[in-house]
Amino acid sequence: MHVDHIVPEVAGGLTVPENLCLACFACNVFKGAQQQGVDSLTGETVSLFHPVHQRWRDHFTWDESKTHIIGLTASGRVTITALNMNNPTVVRARHRWVSAGWHPPDV
Repeated sequence: MHVDHIVPEVAGGLTVPENLCLACFACNVFKGAQQQGVDSLTGETVSLFHPVHQRWRDHFTWDESKTHIIGLTASGRVTITALNMNNPTVVRARHRWVSAGWHPPDV
C-alpha cells in the first residue's frame, strides 16, 4: 500500500493525517494529481471520493460477483474511472480473494 495525499501536494495538500489515506500502487498512480472528474452519467464535474470525509458504502457497492466496484453516486463513478478501480489485474485478484473467502471487506 502507498500513502496517498487525498488533496495532492501539488494542489496545496498538506501531509497531515486528515489528508492521507492508504491506496494500492495502481490506484495511486492512476489518480496522480486528479481531484475531479466528469461523471459519464450526468456530464457533471465532481470531486473524487474523499475517504476521510465520506463513507465508502454511500458511494460504492459491489457487483453480484463481488469483483467489480459500482459507483452509486457521481463522485463514486468518477473515482472508479479516475483510479481505474476495475482494471483487469485487480478484478482477477478480487476473484481469487472471493474464492478464498477473503473478499469483499467490511466497509
